[in-house]
Amino acid sequence: MYLAARRSAIRERARRPTEAELAGIPWLPPLQGEARERALDALQVVEAEAGDYVCRIGRPVTYWFGLVDGLLKMTNDDSSGPAITFTGVAPGGWFGEGTVLKHEQYRYNIQALRKSLIAGLPVETFDWLLDHSIGFNRFVMHQLNERLGQFIAAREVDRLGSPDLRVARNLAALFHPLLSPNVGGILRITQQELAYLVGLSRQRVNEALGALQAKGWIRIEYGGLRVLDLQALRSGDLG
Repeated sequence: MYLAARRSAIRERARRPTEAELAGIPWLPPLQGEARERALDALQVVEAEAGDYVCRIGRPVTYWFGLVDGLLKMTNDDSSGPAITFTGVAPGGWFGEGTVLKHEQYRYNIQALRKSLIAGLPVETFDWLLDHSIGFNRFVMHQLNERLGQFIAAREVDRLGSPDLRVARNLAALFHPLLSPNVGGILRITQQELAYLVGLSRQRVNEALGALQAKGWIRIEYGGLRVLDLQALRSGDLG
């Protein structure tokens, strides 16, 4: 009952995005004419509190979602298999396009790790844009391609089992220029939040970050992390 009430409250708080919030939506610039007008008319944003679920396993898809500000995690916590955190979602990231394309139920949960501003595009508008906008199609196509590469890389890390490498690859995913285009040079994240995403203890994440900083790949700053060598994080040659 409590969770149902929270979900209802989230929907009731939805509003039109401001101009500044629209500027952070990466797929809007290529849209022109009617396609842009339809997108602007349909887009909504809502603030989610830490712990709120944006998507839940088994629920039908109604929106394509993106993160304007904050931090999200994608998990299978309510499934019958072992608990897995698939990935994190950083500012500028849009997710779930595969589910929206197939109009199926969610196979994963999306949960806010901190207070976050979520944008949503109704499925009906998503479908219309696919039928009428080349620019929108290109964005979704590139998004799906990069997402596939991201999950293949994540599977490889799980098999290698190196905690330092797991942290490195997860950071690389959060700084992905297409999947997380609004992160910029510094990611605002705590060690505990990173631990939730990576599936390690905060202490072990702290050790891994120290090792990555010693290699010159990252720099730990107040309230976040700055990536100095993204390619090194992706390749993960820890030597």
